[in-house]
Amino acid sequence: MSFLPRAQTTGIAHNNDEDIFVRNKSLCKDLIGKLSFTQMIYFQILGRIPTDSQSNVLDACLVTLMEHGLTPSTLTSRLVYSSAPEAMQSAVGAGLACVGSVFVGTMDSAAVLIKRLLQSKIGVREEAYIIAKEYNNAVKRIPGFGHHIHKPDDPRTMCLFKVAERENISGDYIKAIKVLSKEIDQVFGKHITINATGAVAAVLGDCGVPAEIMRGFALISRAAGLVGHIHEEQTKPAMRVIWEAAESSIPYHNPKT
Repeated sequence: MSFLPRAQTTGIAHNNDEDIFVRNKSLCKDLIGKLSFTQMIYFQILGRIPTDSQSNVLDACLVTLMEHGLTPSTLTSRLVYSSAPEAMQSAVGAGLACVGSVFVGTMDSAAVLIKRLLQSKIGVREEAYIIAKEYNNAVKRIPGFGHHIHKPDDPRTMCLFKVAERENISGDYIKAIKVLSKEIDQVFGKHITINATGAVAAVLGDCGVPAEIMRGFALISRAAGLVGHIHEEQTKPAMRVIWEAAESSIPYHNPKT
């Protein structure tokens, strides 16, 4: 008995002696020099060329997520590069491994919450109240909300919502997260900002990006940011300072004393 999987197909790319075809379009005739990198990202992942407005909003999201200082992902990339400078890809890969539920990667979970609001049979506001109560009772952080630096509001969120409004993209996802924000403030008894990943979840949702692939866009953006940090490490090495700072800040403790 054979347990080999059934033959599958791909609809992304194929090639011949004369050209490469991506999503059934000629790379050389239809795409190179015709689509921007942002447009190509959307097209390759979702299989359709974005409108100019969708492309502009996605571009704003990619710019937003590219850089945020010496966070775990950038520190990791710098340290790995310093250890293995012959393998830049290893440093970038290590940094991307840090994109998760605490830093950068919460937009997919936030998008799931927004989708839950939009699909609720009891109404968006009522469902938003239930979500806020669930997280408050569980004493859990809400994906897409809160920031330890940007208070009372995340300035990136305001920028993204303005871009979406300018491009006539602002729709049900953005409306829903704003309703959720009001209910969260009421239930928690204080204002908790919609952070950048929450805003990205909302605007990408209104651009037609499914929740399950949203973190991929963060990875694409952050990869470029990590390359920037690696280049700075090449020209102005910081690894030794970071290493020494860690050693001085975390003294050795003899467990026998």
